[in-house]
Amino acid sequence: MPNPINLTVDLGDRSYPIYIGSGLLADRQILTSHINGKQVCIISNDVVAPLYLGKLKALLSGYELSEIILPDGEAEKTLDNIAQIYDALLSSRLDRNVTLIALGGGVVGDMAGFAAATYLRGVNFIQVPTTLLAQVDSSVGGKTGVNRPLGKNMVGAFYQPQCVIADTDTLNTLPDKELFAGLAEVIKYGLINNLDFFNWLESNIENLKNRDVDSLIQAIKTSCEEKAAIVASDEKESGIRAILNLGHTFGHAIETAMGYGNWLHGEAVATGMLMAADLSWRIGKLTIEDVARIKKLLKSAGLPVVPPESITNSEYLSLMGRDKKNIQGSIRFVLLENIGKALITADIAPEILEMTLKSGNMMGEAS
Repeated sequence: MPNPINLTVDLGDRSYPIYIGSGLLADRQILTSHINGKQVCIISNDVVAPLYLGKLKALLSGYELSEIILPDGEAEKTLDNIAQIYDALLSSRLDRNVTLIALGGGVVGDMAGFAAATYLRGVNFIQVPTTLLAQVDSSVGGKTGVNRPLGKNMVGAFYQPQCVIADTDTLNTLPDKELFAGLAEVIKYGLINNLDFFNWLESNIENLKNRDVDSLIQAIKTSCEEKAAIVASDEKESGIRAILNLGHTFGHAIETAMGYGNWLHGEAVATGMLMAADLSWRIGKLTIEDVARIKKLLKSAGLPVVPPESITNSEYLSLMGRDKKNIQGSIRFVLLENIGKALITADIAPEILEMTLKSGNMMGEAS
């Protein structure tokens, strides 16, 4: 087994490693070196558990093991399911030395992290992401939480894991639709802060879609490096970290309006990024050629680029008005100065925003 890539999220005494590589779910030493005490509870869902729970449990012989298996899906990311996690932990009499292990995609990671942040006022947890989206984004940086009917991820906490273990072998069982959704967050890193990476993605997108291992490892490594650097400089999103939300203001509105789970997070973010690119063009930042280039890469990645026709402008404005980045009632947008450089602004004229929200206009002009 080749040595895994080992990156660090530098947060002083709360720094932690990100391990990236093939076969990591067969490496007991990596996992157990980040477990305190003897109690371990694995939190997974009913899709991932049949695939990988047995393999993970085999690494943990000698520990007091328990497991919590949740229903799969974004619609399950609720306070009711968090309460079920608490009840299961309490019923098993798990104490402050327990380590929770999140085995699954972003939903499992967000929920297990939120439970870890709040159970007995904070216990250790480890992220073992099994989707591309979770490996490149949601498992890194300490954002945890659940959805509410009026908004996505509106209840949660910043709480860092002990480590992130990204075994690329788990991507072999990921449906194409889920893999492509993860590519949206990969493309985001090129757009916000790394033109060279965006150029590389244009040349390697087919390799990534075809699950070429070396290409996937490179994409995960670069994405995690970008996120780790931003999180280290702004852990709780008081400034620069907000650029990681490119496409998310529009995307979260789409997810909420359409009903959680009907659009995958990455699909909504992809469409949201193109909407952000369109808005960037309308305020005189990107060229129309830039917008077309972004659209081409997103389409090449198998991602949607047209927002749902059923969402009205007033619905968008209402939902975006609840975005967590907003300050004093103003919608803050993450836009693009150019490909490879993001900007954050609340200074958008309503009539310009209205033009972007008219999806037919946007997609016709950006094609």
